[in-house]
Amino acid sequence: MPLNKKDLLEIQSLTPEDIKLILDSADSFKEVTDRDIKKVPTLRGKTVVNLFFEPSTRTRISFEIAAKRLSADVLNIAVSASSVVKGETLLDTARNIEAMKSDIIVIRHSVSGAPYILARALKSSVINAGDGCHEHPTQALLDMFTIREKKGRIDGLTVAIVGDIAHSRVARSNIYGLIKMGAKVRVVAPPTMIPMEVERLGVDIFYNLEEGLKGADVVIMLRIQLERQGKNYFPNLREYSMMYCLTREKLKSAKDNTIT
Repeated sequence: MPLNKKDLLEIQSLTPEDIKLILDSADSFKEVTDRDIKKVPTLRGKTVVNLFFEPSTRTRISFEIAAKRLSADVLNIAVSASSVVKGETLLDTARNIEAMKSDIIVIRHSVSGAPYILARALKSSVINAGDGCHEHPTQALLDMFTIREKKGRIDGLTVAIVGDIAHSRVARSNIYGLIKMGAKVRVVAPPTMIPMEVERLGVDIFYNLEEGLKGADVVIMLRIQLERQGKNYFPNLREYSMMYCLTREKLKSAKDNTIT
């Protein structure tokens, strides 16, 4: 059964069946990367536009490689050299791109909700490659794919997410997705980096790293989102690293076969 959605904007609105379908589809394509000729005709004749308003290396290149391996034509828009710098709005930029018969627009933007504005206004499919502090659905799907591949399942596993939970769109998407798929999720961070009322999402909160890692099957480490912080959330990097950086010694608190 195909995914009955025009856009991929968030994990929150996906059902467990939607997520399983995406993971199963990705699994069937994975062997393409091991071929001598890394090409299948799935998206032949389609045009994918990468519209990144934030710096990116891994995410943008991953989208470009994936689209090309599926035989799509790919365009990368350098926003700093586009009409955006002359005052063109996000929506006008996207409408101009769509007018050139693009089929899929992949957008990364610093403003939460930017992909939703495009999805409502465009006939082209919109994929969210990260919007502000809101969500990063494709990263969460990749994390779930890796967990399922390495562990054989997601349901019943204990996953500890460590770091800047408050400002991380990756953390938010992972929480939504992992809980939907039956995992037990813990967040581990200083109190200043834990979002208010995050426990309503169904997670357990830990402020001590060793305690948060006890019995964990999977550990996801997050970077500090300095570009999204308007103030200091901890005294200094040295103190933060002493308390929350993952070391071999601290990892002993988790299960012997944990993945990180």
